[in-house]
Amino acid sequence: MESSSFSRRHFLSLSTIGTVGILLSPQAAFEQTPQQNKPPALPPDLVKEFVIAGHGNLDRVKEMLAQQPGLLNATWDWGGGDFETALGGAGHMGRKDIAEFLISQGCRLDIFVATMLGKLDIVKAMLAAYPEIINAKGPHGLTFLYHAKKGGDEAVPVLKYLETLGAS
Repeated sequence: MESSSFSRRHFLSLSTIGTVGILLSPQAAFEQTPQQNKPPALPPDLVKEFVIAGHGNLDRVKEMLAQQPGLLNATWDWGGGDFETALGGAGHMGRKDIAEFLISQGCRLDIFVATMLGKLDIVKAMLAAYPEIINAKGPHGLTFLYHAKKGGDEAVPVLKYLETLGAS
């Protein structure tokens, strides 16, 4: 087995060249990263339909996800920066069945959906780490309190906790 030596001087010269390249052209540094073979962007109408289905149609969510797994974390922009996923729609509609299904498929969980699902440990941990988000807004500008109320009996402990923190 052949051993290769890599001197400190050689390493530093390469590091300096790399650093200068990033300083001069940061975008070029990212463009040099090999691109994975990514499929084309999903059709916007398909994404919108999936997000709408997430608000209340579990059968359609399952059907669409079976046909196009890439929809799982797809996000629709309703305008003005109001981005929403199917999971977000399920969250503010109180659709635990849809939320649980999407999560079981590996969907990205957010604190608003955790609030609706009554996941007090998750909500407490997030708010302990980032207390400044107590009045953050989810999809459509809906609050943590709104999501907790949509969660019904299972989310009452989360609702009470949020109230003790002064959530509005």
